[in-house]
Amino acid sequence: MEAVERTRHDLIRPPARPVLRVLRKMAGPDIDGYGFIMPAAFIMIALVVYPFCLAVYFSLSDAFIGEESQFIGIENFEYIITEDDIFLITIRNTLLFAFFSVVFKIVLGMAAALLLLKALRLKKFLRGSLLIPFVAPTALTTLGWWLIFDPTYSHINWILENVWPFYALGIGPYHWLGDPDLALYTCIFVNIWRGLPFFIITILAGLVSIPEHLYEAADIDGATAWDKFWKIAVPLLRPILAIIILFSTIFTLADFNIVFVLTRGGPINSTHLFATYSYVTGISNHEIGLGAAISLFLFPILVMIVIGLLRLVRRDTSYEL
Repeated sequence: MEAVERTRHDLIRPPARPVLRVLRKMAGPDIDGYGFIMPAAFIMIALVVYPFCLAVYFSLSDAFIGEESQFIGIENFEYIITEDDIFLITIRNTLLFAFFSVVFKIVLGMAAALLLLKALRLKKFLRGSLLIPFVAPTALTTLGWWLIFDPTYSHINWILENVWPFYALGIGPYHWLGDPDLALYTCIFVNIWRGLPFFIITILAGLVSIPEHLYEAADIDGATAWDKFWKIAVPLLRPILAIIILFSTIFTLADFNIVFVLTRGGPINSTHLFATYSYVTGISNHEIGLGAAISLFLFPILVMIVIGLLRLVRRDTSYEL
């Protein structure tokens, strides 16, 4: 009798299942992980996804500060490609800026890391002091370089004018930031100085992690220093180099502080990058829609670079495994 009553009760009112058990069944066994990543996901959505979607919306409108915007489709992109001559200069400047900066940071970073790997007397001091350009505020250090390159009070021009053999050879003085042919390369030099410590420290960490017995075996086989570098160090450093090249390329292509503090895109738009030109167009000239369209042209370039470098990293990692 009691069994019949219990069965009837279960049919009328089935036992409630815990909510957590239902969620686990729907989301899988790793439901707790969603709670841990939720803060990071919220920050990512608020600071990355939402601004990006807003930029896409503005780029498809005629948004102008102080006026109502209307949807105009891809007219901003058509204008930039067909009628804006400064945009073509911006593409050239951005590609040159990123290429020379990254290449020189790789070469100089590798050379400096190899030197610091040796038993130098001030090795610890040099390793610590190398971080100063990287950890110091970019705007502050760039302002210092702006004073160094000032045409009137430039330290470099004073050396060129008063120190032999520069004045004997007639080298300088130069208007470093006012000459359209020199301004971009001056900005590239400052960017190299700013980002070089990141390459040095990362490559040095990779060199230190290489097992010493590989070099000892190479010495037994009669390998030269160049052979050990090219056949041992470089292959083992390739995944690390791909990662730092990836990050450096992204940061360099999107650089704003250095160029804006030094030249603000001038002279004659000769140093405009995507970031500075979109800022001047969107904020200074109040053309928000056009400025957003200019900034979005950087996105496909970054996507192609990221895909290529990530494939390189994955290939090297799978090869090592």
